[in-house]
Amino acid sequence: MNEGRREILQIVFVLTGLIFLIKLFFIQVLDNKYAELADSNAILRQVEYPFRGLITDRNGKLIVYNTPEYDLMVIYKDVKDFDTTRFCNVFGVEREEVRKKFKRLQDMKRRKDKDFSPVKPMLFIDQLSNEDFAKAQDHLDEFPGFYIEARTTRAYTTHGMANALGYVSEISKGQLENDKSGIYKQGDYIGQSGIEAFYEEQLRGKRGIRFKLRNVKGIEKGSFKAGEYDTLSIPGQDLVTGIDLDLQMYGEMLMKGKAGSIAAIEPSTGEVLALVSGPSYDPTLLTGKNYSSNFQLISTDTMKPLFNRPLMAQYRPGSIFKIAQAMTALQEGVITPDTRIRCDRSVINCHGAHTNEDLRGAITNSCNPYFHNVLRRMLNKGVTNDPFSDTRVGLAEWNKHINSFGFGQPLGIDLPNEKGGLIPTPEYYDRAYRNRPWKFSNIYSIAIGEGENLVVPLQMANFAATVANRGFYYTPHIVKAIGKDKKPLPQYSVRHYTTIDSTYFKVAVDAMQNVVEAGTGQYRAKLADIIVCGKTGSVQNEPRPDHSVFIAFAPRDNPKIAVAVYVEFSGQGARAAASIASLMIEKYLFGKTKRPYVEDYVLAGKFLD
Repeated sequence: MNEGRREILQIVFVLTGLIFLIKLFFIQVLDNKYAELADSNAILRQVEYPFRGLITDRNGKLIVYNTPEYDLMVIYKDVKDFDTTRFCNVFGVEREEVRKKFKRLQDMKRRKDKDFSPVKPMLFIDQLSNEDFAKAQDHLDEFPGFYIEARTTRAYTTHGMANALGYVSEISKGQLENDKSGIYKQGDYIGQSGIEAFYEEQLRGKRGIRFKLRNVKGIEKGSFKAGEYDTLSIPGQDLVTGIDLDLQMYGEMLMKGKAGSIAAIEPSTGEVLALVSGPSYDPTLLTGKNYSSNFQLISTDTMKPLFNRPLMAQYRPGSIFKIAQAMTALQEGVITPDTRIRCDRSVINCHGAHTNEDLRGAITNSCNPYFHNVLRRMLNKGVTNDPFSDTRVGLAEWNKHINSFGFGQPLGIDLPNEKGGLIPTPEYYDRAYRNRPWKFSNIYSIAIGEGENLVVPLQMANFAATVANRGFYYTPHIVKAIGKDKKPLPQYSVRHYTTIDSTYFKVAVDAMQNVVEAGTGQYRAKLADIIVCGKTGSVQNEPRPDHSVFIAFAPRDNPKIAVAVYVEFSGQGARAAASIASLMIEKYLFGKTKRPYVEDYVLAGKFLD
């Protein structure tokens, strides 16, 4: 029995050995391409980096394109008779920098670092410009072991829109370790934020490989075997955004020197027309060989220019939230459009001269006692005859309606790092009060958009678009068309309906029109040739000045633009925010402003005077 097993094992070993011998014979004798490719003195394997996809605005204006740059590569074992002084003169680098680069390679060799190979190309100097390359190319034969590898970097037609576009840089070691696709290699570029990060898969393309013949001096002598083993790179897909570049740059001009945001949406599609974050930075600073030093300056700026306020800043919504309260109360049947409630300022403070308004009048005059009473009716319906239990039941129902407007969670825009804000739930207050009883009198400030409510500016622009559409919205998205298909990602073509009957939105539209024509927005938001519907808000921010807030859409019928503006520390919504929003509407609909005095007022920025 044992003899039989021994013979079987011997046969297996013999067969395995024969297989390996035959394979080696084919590789080394019959097919000599592997031997030729292994000879690094004669064959150079060069990566051909793909062109990253272009980015344009909705009108075809180019925003982001590619410009050539060059990496200086080194094959360590081929470096001979290296003249440091000459090298520094040719490539415009300091002697100490060259010394550090060689020391790094030597340390990698000593440690037997897996990324080090004496016969494979390794990066020595990256991101040489066209000018650098032009100066150096005629002198490369003076430095055996060195060669130039071409690639592209991002370039911009504008100095704005940086937070939405994002930036591209070399993949980090951490990102490389977490890459499950196996696509990336050390030295590859990857989108790090904004559109560049979200659409990395579409933009990046696919690298190619070329094999080049070299002579004994390392000078290229053409393709190996006429390019038989080369693979061509595949460029990334182009993106068409919904951004109107003229509108975007106008918004950035208006926000110059201010902290806050502008978000503008086309209601009928959900396409983002403008997304302005202030302060911001120049996207051209995060390209080229000065990327690292510039990034350090930008990232340590105390004004946080990398912080994308339209998506990441979470504010109390203020009085603009009263429109959502009104729609919810109508749906719950606790009021009608004709319900009048006295402006009792002993209950909660108010502003302006009004006394006993109906719902449209309460929105127009932003009456705090009215909406205090409305929320009390919603939360204390007497379902259980226990004020604590009734408030829990009523708040859960209220929360369901408010969430249907897109509040309380990220909307899902095609940009990274979007925040969701906060719409409080019974469970939230249980935690806040450490499971002690709570009721309406503890939480009534949410009735007027204060208290625990938090929204991001994009949500308020989307809310304005929802009212403009009379009860539904498309998820806001920056990119409207991808590649040859010219379609957005499928999730951006789906309508999201609120829990509110569409008939109730006429009340909101009427009231928002009244706000602009006869209420708090009449002085700076009204336009002569078109009906603007809007709502002002002044968000409490003690001990500093209030934030100025305004949402609007226009025209009233068949709206083309919905906008939300937040200007930090600028007081009343009727001043800074209403002015900026109306100028944005005017610019988009007419191509220019017909009210230069309003533009001058915004640019002066003296909103608290």
